[in-house]
Amino acid sequence: MAERPKVALLVEMSGIYGRQILDGVARYVRSHRPWSVFLEQRELRAPTPSWLLHTRWDGILCRSTDRRLARALLRRRIPTVDLNDIYGDLGLPRIWSDHRAIGRLGAQHLLERGLQHFAFCGFTKETWSDLRQDGFVETVRAAGRSCALYKSPWRGSHAPEWTTEQEKIGRWIQGLPKPLGLLACNDVRGQQVLNACRTVGMAVPEEVAIVGVDNEKVLCELCDPPLSSVVPNPERIGYEAAELLDRLMADDAVPVTERLVEPVDVIMRQSTDILGIEDREVAAAVRHIRENACSGITVGDVIEHLSVSRSSLERRFRKHVGRSPQEEIRLVQIKRVKQLLAETDLALESIAKLAGYVHPEYMSVVFKRTTGQTPGQFRRHAQRAD
Repeated sequence: MAERPKVALLVEMSGIYGRQILDGVARYVRSHRPWSVFLEQRELRAPTPSWLLHTRWDGILCRSTDRRLARALLRRRIPTVDLNDIYGDLGLPRIWSDHRAIGRLGAQHLLERGLQHFAFCGFTKETWSDLRQDGFVETVRAAGRSCALYKSPWRGSHAPEWTTEQEKIGRWIQGLPKPLGLLACNDVRGQQVLNACRTVGMAVPEEVAIVGVDNEKVLCELCDPPLSSVVPNPERIGYEAAELLDRLMADDAVPVTERLVEPVDVIMRQSTDILGIEDREVAAAVRHIRENACSGITVGDVIEHLSVSRSSLERRFRKHVGRSPQEEIRLVQIKRVKQLLAETDLALESIAKLAGYVHPEYMSVVFKRTTGQTPGQFRRHAQRAD
């Protein structure tokens, strides 16, 4: 019987992100050859344990990789997959979240609420936060909007005291135009922003709609109001990292590569349950579309529901939402198609019916034109780690 490969997992167990990476690793190992795994309770930024480089390993999955550790691993030729979110160009195969895509998804969620003013609250000298900011700002600016920024240190001796920081964030938000859509770089920052708004008497979501990142469910639901959050895909990172490490340990010719894993979705909770549209009829049209698009409604149905002229609705809709009513219907339908492709094994005929399409062939044409992928390609990509 072949000896099990001996693998070290340097992945933090203190947060949901690291634990979900480990879930993905475990899922891969259960369905492939077993490993002899070493894993200890650790924080993300805990120092490299002394035993790591004094033990023979067949492979390593590492979230706390830095330049010094990467050089040591390369010298020892230990098959390693790097999972860090801070350093680039370490010379190791790397799999990590597409943080720009996370920022884009947060921006799209707030734009869909009809908001006109935007802000990002992040941390300084945190690569993942900077990339999320970049994706958010790019998307907001592409929609013709500007974005206010606030950043401060998260850790270390220069990090501000929690309550002092809340007061500064509150004063910053007070000076911004309302209603405001704000993306916090993670759920911890999101909770801090929520508390800051309460301290200065600003209503969430009516004046400030807030989205976090990571979907730390307990933390999000303990917030008041509960915090909406972008959902990354760390479980898929773990699965693909384990798959890649298995290939490296088998001496497959794997080039040094970088793989970005896209986020899953936004879980909407009360902190963004708003339509920030001053025109009441346009707001009613948007709500009607989002509630009924997957029932197969047309722009004519929306016009009849509101008793307005087509030309008036089209003009005002584009002014306040930035797209046509027809585009809004398609946006809601395609989002539903994506969800069903990713989360179910339903046939295209059933998905088309549930998303409001009469013909699955037409749904496929619209999906390809909108996403650049066929439904089959999207499903394979979305379910690759399953």
